Amino acid sequence: MENFNGKRKKSSQSHLKSSTTNILLNVSIFILFAVIIYMVYSLYIKLTFNSKETFVLSSNQSASDIIQVEVLNGCGISGVADRMTDYLRSKDFDVVNIGNYISYDVDESMVIDRIGNMANAYKVAKSLGIKNENVIQQLNKDYFLDVSIVIGRDYFSLTPFK
Repeated sequence: MENFNGKRKKSSQSHLKSSTTNILLNVSIFILFAVIIYMVYSLYIKLTFNSKETFVLSSNQSASDIIQVEVLNGCGISGVADRMTDYLRSKDFDVVNIGNYISYDVDESMVIDRIGNMANAYKVAKSLGIKNENVIQQLNKDYFLDVSIVIGRDYFSLTPFK
């Protein structure tokens, strides 16, 4: 069929093909939208669940039988790390490293949890007479030890030095 301009009119067959294509595209868009909504919801659930799980795990931890520690001198006084090491070994802690901290201006001694088990750090702090406020967590997968001890200028008030 030709119209007065000499052009053919679209047949009903091409109109049906166009309509089917539009329906398929709309269904595809709807499915993709549903998948995106599901992924966002799943991510939200995973993030909120993980934070709760971490809190639960940290409150149910217990100290290990063998705790590997490193002793770092942060006060600059010669011999304090050796004396601390002797004391820790007498209390059955496994001292695997002795050295200097990055600076000598640490005022208060601190215990640093390196593996995510704060119970180990609190056990070490208690045996040394370090306050719980000075127990912190700095996770580091490159360290092959449980706890780092940084001896500060308050070393004379700690149990090994009394």
